[in-house]
Amino acid sequence: MVSTGRLSNWGMTAWSWRHRWCPSVLVPKRAGDRVKTNRRDAMSLARLHRAGALTAVWVPDEAHEAIRDLVRAREATNDALKQARQQLQSFLLRHGRLYTGRTPWTRAHVRWLTCQAFDHPAHQILLAEYCQAIEDAGVRLDRLTQLVVETAASWSMAPVVAAYQAMRGVALMTAVTFVVEIGDVRRFDNPRQLMAYLGLVPSESSTGERVKRGGITKAGNIRARRVLIEGAWTYRFPARVSPTIQARLEDLPRAVREIAWKGQVRLCARYRRLVAAGKPKVIAVTAIAREMAAFLWAIGQEVAPTAKG
Repeated sequence: MVSTGRLSNWGMTAWSWRHRWCPSVLVPKRAGDRVKTNRRDAMSLARLHRAGALTAVWVPDEAHEAIRDLVRAREATNDALKQARQQLQSFLLRHGRLYTGRTPWTRAHVRWLTCQAFDHPAHQILLAEYCQAIEDAGVRLDRLTQLVVETAASWSMAPVVAAYQAMRGVALMTAVTFVVEIGDVRRFDNPRQLMAYLGLVPSESSTGERVKRGGITKAGNIRARRVLIEGAWTYRFPARVSPTIQARLEDLPRAVREIAWKGQVRLCARYRRLVAAGKPKVIAVTAIAREMAAFLWAIGQEVAPTAKG
């Protein structure tokens, strides 16, 4: 059976094996077709399904959607914390208050903030409000982070999340974000499909003998692409197994550890080659993120989610 339309049905787990969920926007239609009935739609879908012309999509279950909403809420809180800090810094900069310490938002920086005094009472109140907003956002971020950690530990995709952390640049939040946004990578036949889905492949406008390639397509899921690019910056440094990564490797299958080390050696060397060839660092990091997706796909083939209760 082929189903189209909105894909928000969570009660399909028992019978989804005989359904293919296809968004109506991806169903091919003839130009100029102005007659639409249930009978014509059923016949058209049957013909397209037989011809393999329908594009099926993956629909997350209720548990997956719940943890995805939780991760996105944490991301929004993190953005709110950054915005609150930027607002405070802008306020202080307008009044010529510059922190001369080494690192902002440390205990020393907080003590410096509490020592700031303004002549006008409104400015003093505003400083206190900005500081309180930062504190509130930080507390909420810590609370949501802990909730993500606890929820992910009992999730059916927990083994996959743990395996992804064998890769350099893929900590817990990066792994969880990638999994909640992408799902099971085994639904992709090869890593090239995953790269294209993430929008990390070059755009192209070629005709005849002329070949023209541009920047990445930026198609697909922006959150998954962002965490990969952020993690790719760690490959600027020589390959090594840090104590943090070594702790993550415990209890992981040998195949996963080998894939992760092979990926680290290759990606660190590739970054150095790209930079030595004159490529801008941003372009080199994007290329590394694209190959990171391929190694994550390979790891995903070795580890299966736990059975759902």
